[in-house]
Amino acid sequence: MSKLYIIHHSACRSLGVALGGLLCMASCVDYNDATDYISATVRLEMPAEFTQGTDYEGHDITLQLNGQRITATTNNEGVATFTNLIPDVYDISTSWEITNAQYQALTGDASVNSGCTVSGSLNSHLIAAEQTITLETILNVNRDIVIGKVYYAGSKDNNNRSYLAGKFIELYNQSNNPVDVGGLYIGLVEAESTQAYTLDNLHEVYADSVVLLKQVFRIPEQEHLVKPGGTVLIVNSAIDHTTNNDLDYNLLDADFEAKDASGRTQNNPATPALELIYSMYSAVSNMNLVQSGPCGVVIFRTNDDPTAWPRTYRYQKTTGNQWLLLPKRHIIDGVEILGNKASGVDVNTKRLYSDIDAGYTNIEATSGWTGEIVYRKTQKTGDSGQRILTDTNNSTNDFKVSTTIGPRNYDE
Repeated sequence: MSKLYIIHHSACRSLGVALGGLLCMASCVDYNDATDYISATVRLEMPAEFTQGTDYEGHDITLQLNGQRITATTNNEGVATFTNLIPDVYDISTSWEITNAQYQALTGDASVNSGCTVSGSLNSHLIAAEQTITLETILNVNRDIVIGKVYYAGSKDNNNRSYLAGKFIELYNQSNNPVDVGGLYIGLVEAESTQAYTLDNLHEVYADSVVLLKQVFRIPEQEHLVKPGGTVLIVNSAIDHTTNNDLDYNLLDADFEAKDASGRTQNNPATPALELIYSMYSAVSNMNLVQSGPCGVVIFRTNDDPTAWPRTYRYQKTTGNQWLLLPKRHIIDGVEILGNKASGVDVNTKRLYSDIDAGYTNIEATSGWTGEIVYRKTQKTGDSGQRILTDTNNSTNDFKVSTTIGPRNYDE
């Protein structure tokens, strides 16, 4: 087998930090004088809530590089061993489910009724020599309503013109009971080409307590029950878009429509309006889903009036656009969607903390217009026969990309 001597530019950046900038000179890293293959171990660190016991053995840990996955299983000390690794920068992750009974035994808490997911992620970690890597894990109570699908890429119409109107967000009820989504908020995360606040900036100024939103919408507060396995389809234009091109969908059965007050997007008067609560763009009242990304989405509930929450200018600025500061504690689910470039996805542009989304997802195209949808993979079947979607708090693991999946469908 031939040696691999070239590492991605992102790896060069990490190596430059880790090794004092000595290795990333020119455009690649040469391991000609290093061992061809190395070994590494990953040691799990259990969630802080596990005060009554541990759960170390039998969990898969995955290393991912360029879409390729290598998996090893932990022993009774929570250690997984990887051999024959090529030195490079890897994404490391794990996740597993625990039942209500396991949760009670490990935490002493009997309040959980839907089980939990234990997960951990470490993005862009340099493995250049034999080492032991500690992988911290967190505990997430299984959610009923999750963000199941986001179509933000846009497409080209029958005349090869850029087509934006068919974009949508879909929510999914994976619980065993009907869920009322009336009053649920949908937030679109700050998405400037140059971040308004990096995660380091948020840590410095707000102690990791808020997320910047450019828009907030709300499902009307009257009862809107979603059955197990049911969906909530939220669109910008509830029309049949298949008449305009082959990549978009018939959205006539949408549950809610973000009405365009400017009249530039065709709306359907028969579709209930999604309420606009806040938009940093005075002239934009429909969902500003950026076709090339970033395009992060969160859902949340609160008894507060979000319009009364503080707003902020760009980091260390006092003029310009203002973003709404969403207290992180209100968030039910969040999906980090990043832009893709010719050099790959830059994980340093993450807007969401790891306890909201430890990974990210993205379309393959670098500029959109391809009809690509990001959607959650199916994990198993629930008590009511509904699909249970993958929800490990890591969109790198949980989401796939498709041009055919369509609304309300989770199988290709």
